[in-house]
Amino acid sequence: MIRLLIADDQRTVRDGLVLLAGTLDGVELLAAVADGAEAVAQARALAPDVVLMDLKMPGLDGVAATREIAASCPGVAVLVLTTYADDETLLPALRAGARGYLTKDASAEEIEAAIHAVAAGGTYLDPAVQAQVIAAATGGGGEPAAPSAPAGPLPDELTPREAEVLALVAGGLSNAEIAARLVVSHATVKTHINRIFSKTGARDRAQAVRYAYAHGLAAPGGEASAPGGDRPRDRDR
Repeated sequence: MIRLLIADDQRTVRDGLVLLAGTLDGVELLAAVADGAEAVAQARALAPDVVLMDLKMPGLDGVAATREIAASCPGVAVLVLTTYADDETLLPALRAGARGYLTKDASAEEIEAAIHAVAAGGTYLDPAVQAQVIAAATGGGGEPAAPSAPAGPLPDELTPREAEVLALVAGGLSNAEIAARLVVSHATVKTHINRIFSKTGARDRAQAVRYAYAHGLAAPGGEASAPGGDRPRDRDR
């Protein structure tokens, strides 16, 4: 069972999350608290696997609480669940040690998937915030550029096609958009991504994105999205 602690200062939200936690498979709710100081105290006392953390709380806010939990309870994963997805809240939370970030319009299925992901040692980022993380990580003000052929041998025995798919993932494209871009089937894209995960050791798309930038397989500064504006919330590999 994944041991869960909830921290949110809004009683209606907190009560709703308590009810939700009771419906999740493999999740045991330990406590629900109303501020960051209580979250830190209960994380130390109860040693949960995951803290579902709001950011805007009175007294000790969620970012400061996340920082203290990361420092004093390294086995506890913080998963942010907040109304805000701007750089002023997103980046400080991740820098403080949060392993995942969701906005409060996330579905129950997304929250459940995120809890399981961070409890297993992985990360989980709402697709709506991935582009912001990428831009911040690369110092760019926009989305990553379309992929180009990297110079030299590819790391971890990636094939040129796998490197191209990985660069498109880093560009924020969904599986359907990658399939359209490369004129291949959706199943072929999923096969490439599964092989990329296996070769690079990435557990999810967020880790694959970090791998791509760390190994020079993607670059900031250009347009990477397909025509038409909004991207689908494609959760599959």
